Amino acid sequence: MRLFKKTNINFMVLRGKMYIVSSVIILAGMASLLVKGIDYGIDFRGGTELVLQFDKRPDYGALRAALGKEGFGDSEIKSFGTEQTILIRTSRQEEGMTVATNIKEAIQKNLPNLPFEVLREDKIGPKIGKELRQDAMYAVVASLFAILAYVAIRYKFIYGVGAILSLYHDVLLTLGLISLLDGVTPLLNLEISQDMIAAFLTLVGLSVNDTVVIFDRMRENQKIYRTMPLIDVMNKSLNDTLSRTIITSGTIFMVLIVLLLFGGEVTRGFAFTLTIGITTGTYSSIYIASAVVLDWSYRKKKGN
Repeated sequence: MRLFKKTNINFMVLRGKMYIVSSVIILAGMASLLVKGIDYGIDFRGGTELVLQFDKRPDYGALRAALGKEGFGDSEIKSFGTEQTILIRTSRQEEGMTVATNIKEAIQKNLPNLPFEVLREDKIGPKIGKELRQDAMYAVVASLFAILAYVAIRYKFIYGVGAILSLYHDVLLTLGLISLLDGVTPLLNLEISQDMIAAFLTLVGLSVNDTVVIFDRMRENQKIYRTMPLIDVMNKSLNDTLSRTIITSGTIFMVLIVLLLFGGEVTRGFAFTLTIGITTGTYSSIYIASAVVLDWSYRKKKGN
């Protein structure tokens, strides 16, 4: 199935401007990471976490005062999806679910007219959280090196470099946007959790798949059009695969939008990460991976 019979878009002519756009967004995200930081979920921080559903929007000041009377004044309290749903997190840990029980009893004792339902209770030890954080980082880095080796063997080494740079671009840009947009609205509680790490690994796979399809078409067209300039071969290859790219990425994007809007708070971080990732992955296959190969080829030719 093809959405377009034949297109002749000059994608590569915009690569210089797209380098600038990507650099600005990534730098803004990195600045946010340095200043604002990133919000780790309980998976990576360790501690005790509760999600409570109230009948009406609770008074945060009263809730914090109630917890403070029982020794939980340092707890983190924030909305979780809706104004009536509250996330309470503390680094304190005791035997079993003692901390969670004490928090619930503190609210019931000091705010008896504020009934609630417990939606979730979690407890992670600090050592386990640290190990999970390290393992997640190793998983992402290992996947990037594995992809570099695969693409470099299948194509020329510079193709592998272009693919890896596009993947780093996708990961850094998505991570920066998560930091920038985290907490902007109650619907965007974007904590780094195991689900979100799974989303990052998935977006890496989706992005490199799109890049490999384009590189395959480039290799085929270079054999057919031996005298055609490389920039024209690249533009032709990108136009040849445009319909496939839009169909593949577009269908995934529509599913993710539905999951983002209606999937609930538990899957929202995963859906948001992949929604950004599928967009940047499609963009970077053209304006990072392919553009890097083209510019490197030009510089190599000038050097000779």
